[in-house]
Amino acid sequence: MIRIRTLVTLLVAIAIGGMAVAQTTWRLGHIRDTNHPTHAGALRFAELVALKTDGRVRIEVFPDSQLGGIQDMFVQIQTGDLAMVYGGINTLAFIGGGEAFEITAIPFLYRDYEHMRAAMLADFFEPIFAEAERATGVHVINVAGDTAPRGLSAAKAIRGPADFTGLKIRTAASEVVLRAMQTLGALPQQVPFADLYVALRTGVVEAQENGAITVVNASLYEVQPFYMVTDYIRDIETFYVNPGMWARLSEADRQAITEASEEAGALVTELTAQQLAEAYAFLEARITVIREPELDLPAIRGALEATFLDWDGVKWPKGTLEAIRGL
Repeated sequence: MIRIRTLVTLLVAIAIGGMAVAQTTWRLGHIRDTNHPTHAGALRFAELVALKTDGRVRIEVFPDSQLGGIQDMFVQIQTGDLAMVYGGINTLAFIGGGEAFEITAIPFLYRDYEHMRAAMLADFFEPIFAEAERATGVHVINVAGDTAPRGLSAAKAIRGPADFTGLKIRTAASEVVLRAMQTLGALPQQVPFADLYVALRTGVVEAQENGAITVVNASLYEVQPFYMVTDYIRDIETFYVNPGMWARLSEADRQAITEASEEAGALVTELTAQQLAEAYAFLEARITVIREPELDLPAIRGALEATFLDWDGVKWPKGTLEAIRGL
């Protein structure tokens, strides 16, 4: 009898011990390659989450669109087949219910990373996040991690609004970008990124609006003799999660994950700044890089200033544009 009681006690102790070290394992997907700052940030996030939760939550990172494109992964979050995505805040506008986040891609609205992040974390943005979560089934843990801003490369120098007239420019398939370029008098074209180098070389298009790092990595500088530092659209990497999975965690683990996201985002911001500096140095040694004051950014901004006023109060709460500009 004593042996039986001892055995039962031992089995209970083992069971309790197993419960104490029970783990939650989440998959996190992103679209960047393994050399990108976002991937370094995702790996750092996984490391910090394991550390800060004492191993209760573990993150498995899947880079380079292994789990699908950004919209595919959002669907997986909605269905509960994927726990997390680390991707731009701009991309929340890609799914139904997230249209208000088109405001995150308005040209020249954000002065820099700090200004944009302050806007996203401001009190007036809280209802926008809450409504988007209700409508999309995607929860935002944190907005943290700078990305390279978009610029402009072209076959000719662009110095002011007049230089956009008739310019055949390859753009993202974004209503914001299309409207901006049409307002400036350009002729936006849709060309798959895989075909962009050849399209630029053969003159199918004369310009494109990816940033400096992409121009370097895709060797676009070989077929584009001018790069204009417009920094006209910004983005911030964002930690997205399935709301139900998030709610099932303890408050302590949610706090630990939020802290981990903050530290990981800081690493991404640091690495992005380094890569941008290297990209600009690389380009300046090979092609003509045009900056202010030779580049008349105030005039370009002025030409676009009223372009999206009709969306204020329609796609996002009225007064949000003014609130962001006032920060």
